[in-house]
Amino acid sequence: MGFDNDASSSSNRLLIPPAMDDATCSNPLLTSSPHPLSSQTKTFANVFIAVVGAGVLGLPYTFMKTGWVAGSTMLFTISLLTYYCLMLLVYSRRRLEGNQACKIKSFGDLGYAVSGAPGRVVVDIMIVLSQAGFCASYLIFIANTLANMINHSDITVARIAGRRPITNFMGNLGIEPKTIYIWALFPFQLGLNSIKSLTHLAPLSIFADVVDIGAMGVVMVEDVQIYLEQSTTVYAFTTMSVFFYGVGVSIYAFEGIGMVLPLESEAANKDKFGMTLGLSMFLITLMYDLFGVLGYFAFGEDTRDIITMNLGSGLVTNTVQIGLCINLFFSFPIMMNPVHEVLERRFSAGEFSIWRRYTLVLGVVLVALFVPNFTDFLSLVGSSVCCILGLVLPAFFHLRAFKDDDLGMTWVVADVALIIIGIVFAISGTVSSLTEIISR
Repeated sequence: MGFDNDASSSSNRLLIPPAMDDATCSNPLLTSSPHPLSSQTKTFANVFIAVVGAGVLGLPYTFMKTGWVAGSTMLFTISLLTYYCLMLLVYSRRRLEGNQACKIKSFGDLGYAVSGAPGRVVVDIMIVLSQAGFCASYLIFIANTLANMINHSDITVARIAGRRPITNFMGNLGIEPKTIYIWALFPFQLGLNSIKSLTHLAPLSIFADVVDIGAMGVVMVEDVQIYLEQSTTVYAFTTMSVFFYGVGVSIYAFEGIGMVLPLESEAANKDKFGMTLGLSMFLITLMYDLFGVLGYFAFGEDTRDIITMNLGSGLVTNTVQIGLCINLFFSFPIMMNPVHEVLERRFSAGEFSIWRRYTLVLGVVLVALFVPNFTDFLSLVGSSVCCILGLVLPAFFHLRAFKDDDLGMTWVVADVALIIIGIVFAISGTVSSLTEIISR
């Protein structure tokens, strides 16, 4: 199933409007002043930065639950579907801009162009839920990692005894280490989320991806060394009961769908954007799969929900874990910024609202407190929100954008099938993830 920029309007080919090279279709996060467009190399790097995130750290645990062959197959399938849906968004935007005297800069703009105010509302809701979900997962990761590093002996004893770990850090109150660390992060995040402009934090997004890639490299090297030193039992397939759980984590891992339209706008050679995006997605998927397989092969049934927790203590391991925590700590306000912008636009006439920001941060903290397992939460966010945002809406918007054209029965069926598949994944995956969370 390929995308061809020379596709005709016949019934068996996808209608693809010509690429628009107007540089005014700029990234809404940037100013509207003239600036150079991105080369293919820079576009490749930007796609990598937009997609790769903390979700990769839960893949080894997911492969343990699904089996490594099942997990790999699932990952590549979701990657292909994600790429297809990203291109649907690009082609829908090109079509609408070709027919209308308007510029579509974002996912929300596209929703408004095809379905009016309800379309933008749906996109806004999904973005708020997904971004807030990402931030809650960051807090879970940081708190669990710090607990594993600082309160390792308490956690080990608790796991052996089959009970929840507590710490003597606050006397005899019996509070879990994770709870203490999340509340300790709370005032600092209130401060960071009080910043009106995050321009000074922007370079940290690049630092975040450097840390992610470095951490993945260190973990994979450690995995290989451990695998060569010991024998573990691994399974290619497990049970169908965890299929939708794995789908949720896989979809979460390919975060960044909201950035595809700004990235395509910034590309100097828009006719080759699809090829650049496809190559980026393929290499990211290959890296993800290798990371998941090596982690599972190294630790087998002992694979933890955050793979770095399996590596024990040591200078390199501790440095990697601290680096990841710092990365996610400063990524939190950056990822919350779209949430603040959406809600302030809708409820504060675009004016800065400190109490609303504080309330949102508190809400994210409370969610993080009640979810014990990092990967379980990834699956929940991936299933409940990212399925709709990444599969259902692109297919629906594509149908709406081309409603006045002879799209052809084949592509109508493909779009409808994607909508149905996305809804099935969302409902089934949400139920599966909630079941895992509640059972702990």
